[in-house]
Amino acid sequence: MPRRLRVSNEFGDWVVEVSGDRVSIPAANVEFHIRAGADGRIHLEDPDGELTGTAARAGGTIWSAVEGDVFASRVQDAAAGATTAGRGHELLASPMPATVVRVAVRPGDRVSAGDTLMVLEAMKMELPIRAPRDATVAAVHCVEGQLVQPDQNLVDLT
Repeated sequence: MPRRLRVSNEFGDWVVEVSGDRVSIPAANVEFHIRAGADGRIHLEDPDGELTGTAARAGGTIWSAVEGDVFASRVQDAAAGATTAGRGHELLASPMPATVVRVAVRPGDRVSAGDTLMVLEAMKMELPIRAPRDATVAAVHCVEGQLVQPDQNLVDLT
């Protein structure tokens, strides 16, 4: 069964269905396949051809660069309506294999929306992990210098 996600960006708001390497946007009658390249790039294939780009996730936002254009898309589970672990509790995960280069918060710290919680480095790029909302840091699950994997929980916010 496909996973249904709500994606919002400057072009609109859609429900996207993801099943394995297949992604479809039913309302737009669009379907494509995603393939990860050995170079860390993402390849999007549809009947019209192939696009190549990169993507990184910071909280509930996915930053993507495709063919020279950069997009910021807000992503959440279409059924649950949020990326949370319980009422008022949010988990921030690593978007890709990366090294933690700076941790700027400790458990108990109050943060505001947009504050940098930590900085990751991947593919020679720095990726700040920012607070998606005003919150309190409940836990930090990594240390500077640590290699983290995709979807590994980095910070819990309450």
